Amino acid sequence: MPAQNIVELFTHDQRLAVRYPDTRREVTPTVVRHLPLVAGQGDGSIIYSRLDETNVEAEIQTQIDYFENLGLSFEWKVYDYDRPADLKERLAAFGFALEEAEAIMVLELAETGPLLSQTIQPDIRRLTAPEQLADVLVVEQAVWDSDQQWLVDYLGDCLSGTPEQMSVYVAYVEAQPVSAAWIYFPPDSQFASLWGGSTLAEFRGRGLYSALLAVRAQEAKRRGINYLTVDASPMSRPILEKFGFEVIAEATPCKWMVQPE
Repeated sequence: MPAQNIVELFTHDQRLAVRYPDTRREVTPTVVRHLPLVAGQGDGSIIYSRLDETNVEAEIQTQIDYFENLGLSFEWKVYDYDRPADLKERLAAFGFALEEAEAIMVLELAETGPLLSQTIQPDIRRLTAPEQLADVLVVEQAVWDSDQQWLVDYLGDCLSGTPEQMSVYVAYVEAQPVSAAWIYFPPDSQFASLWGGSTLAEFRGRGLYSALLAVRAQEAKRRGINYLTVDASPMSRPILEKFGFEVIAEATPCKWMVQPE
């Protein structure tokens, strides 16, 4: 499919229409917002906007006021094809903190590629019950050196409430959990999104990241998914490119932090 068509399909499926199990989706004439279902559990986000030179300044202030009134910090994710072209600079002028840009990468699953034909060699297990997620917690907290209980709680809620939408995988070496990743299948979407891919430092370079990519790609193919998408860091981008993922856009997370009273 031509690149522009993929961008348009991605925008519809992954920005305009996507729903997440832990958020409430709100659509206005100018933005698509997501709010945590439970107060105090997570921040808000804006993942799509329809703005121009005539309304951008007022709309930025409107959204700040909206989230401030709820007592919520939020992320406004700006894609490089959004309008106006200087949207992220305007957000920065209002006081948003701009984080490192991410490459939005897509793999079309129509043809057999190396991920779909790869034999899954390492000990990779799909976790299906919340109580198994302690192995994910071990990996995530070691890799990120921070409390990741919120992530395990989120994944546990998904496995309990919408198990058909989330698959969680862990790679083991001699029964030790060393790498974790998951894949989200939004309802009524041609895309599945890849998340995680964290590996303990001493086990990197053994093909575990690639094996977790392969097992998720193969599941997506079996389920009739047409595209995989991932928000790639500079570290993971070269690996993804090796397996046929292509960059369709660049996105910058812009963070607004609510000030405590």
